[in-house]
Amino acid sequence: MADTTALPLVGVVGPCGAGKSTLIRGLEGRGYRCKHIAQEHSFAQQMWKIIAKPEVLIYLECNFENSTSRRKLNWQPADHEEQLRRLAHARANADIIIDTNTLNEAGVLAQALNDLNSLA
Repeated sequence: MADTTALPLVGVVGPCGAGKSTLIRGLEGRGYRCKHIAQEHSFAQQMWKIIAKPEVLIYLECNFENSTSRRKLNWQPADHEEQLRRLAHARANADIIIDTNTLNEAGVLAQALNDLNSLA
């Protein structure tokens, strides 16, 4: 097994339904230390940075339609837009941005692993 002690602490942010928990489960299964950052629920723009202190920040993009269908949310578009507004600082500072709208779980994990490897 590879030495995982040198792997960075990875923070994962994105709107509800983007796949944060699923990606974290996949990354942790490969030895990464991860922080689920619920930035979409916070008014503190730099919460992700202050509390989680990730070495690498991954932002998962997810549109309104996918977010509401994946999580069975009874939202209006304005609810999703508010989450995106709260996530704007994290997105602007993300090391990796993955569009989860067209990828399945395996595709998101593969892209994350590839992008993390590229940063090393």
